[in-house]
Amino acid sequence: MPEQEAEAAARPGTAGVPGVLRPEGAAGRFTLARRDPPDDLAPLLDWFWIVRWDVRGQPPYEQRILSHPNVHLVFEADGPRVYGVDTKVYARRLTGEGKVLGIRFRAGCFRPFCTVPVATLTDRVVPAATFLGPAVDAANEAIMAAAGDGDMIAGAVRLLRAAIPPRDPVAEEVASMVDSITKGGELRRVGELAGSFGMSERRMQRLFAEYVGVSPKRVMRRARLHEAALRADSGEAVDWRALASDLGYADQAHLTRDFTATIGTPPGRYLRGAAPPAAGLPLEGPISHTCGD
Repeated sequence: MPEQEAEAAARPGTAGVPGVLRPEGAAGRFTLARRDPPDDLAPLLDWFWIVRWDVRGQPPYEQRILSHPNVHLVFEADGPRVYGVDTKVYARRLTGEGKVLGIRFRAGCFRPFCTVPVATLTDRVVPAATFLGPAVDAANEAIMAAAGDGDMIAGAVRLLRAAIPPRDPVAEEVASMVDSITKGGELRRVGELAGSFGMSERRMQRLFAEYVGVSPKRVMRRARLHEAALRADSGEAVDWRALASDLGYADQAHLTRDFTATIGTPPGRYLRGAAPPAAGLPLEGPISHTCGD
C-alpha cells in the first residue's frame, strides 16, 4: 500500500471514538490514525490503526479504555502480540516516546487464523508467533524501523497476505451479527438477534464463544455503555433517564448500576470529571482498544 494511498484513507483523532474515555485529555499526549484495509483483506479486517506519543519531559499519561469485541494484532517495540477481547476497563500508561501499529480484526474473523476457540483468548495476551509463525517477528522489526505510516502498514499487509487462511463463511456471518448489534443499535435482546439470522439462541451462543470470544449479551451490553460514555464525554447535558430508555434499559437505575460496575464511577461523578479508583486496572499493555467505530 503506497504511503499516499494510506494517508488518503486516514481517519485521525480520538474525539467521538467509542471506547476512548475522557478523550479531551488525550489532546497533545498521543495521536491515533486509522486506515482502511485493502479490498482483499477487508472481509477480515476493520482497519489498521497507528498510535504515536511523545511525553518526554512530562509526567506519564494514563488513558482508560472501554474495549470492543475484537481481536487485535499489535506490533510494538518489544514484540508482536495478539490481544484477545478485553472484558474490563483498563488503563495504558504512556511514558517517553513510542509508536504502535495495530490491526483490528472484524469481530469473529480472527478465528480462521487460530486452531482454538477465540474464547480461549479472552482477557489474554499471546505472542503473535503462536498463530503467524516466526515471520511475524521479522515483520515486527521492519515495521518498527519504518518511519512512515504507509510503510508500516505495507509490512503488515505483506505478512497477512502470506498467512491468510482459507475463507470461512461462518466468520463473516458472525461479523455481520456483531455489526447488527454495534452499528444498528435496534436489537436489544439475544432472541431478537438470533431470530433475525434464522437460528436458535443456543447456536448463536456457541458461535459467539467460538468466533467472538464473548457472549452476544455481553456485546450488546458493551455497545450500550459505549453510547452512554460517548454522551457523557460530549460536553453536553445528559438526561440519564431518557438515555436509559433510548438504550433499552428498564429504567435509569439499571443504566446507573451497569455504568458504575463497568466504568468504575457513577454517571454523575463521571460527568463531573471525578476519576475512578485505579485499583485492579493494569497499567501496561498496548493502547489497542482505542480503535473504536
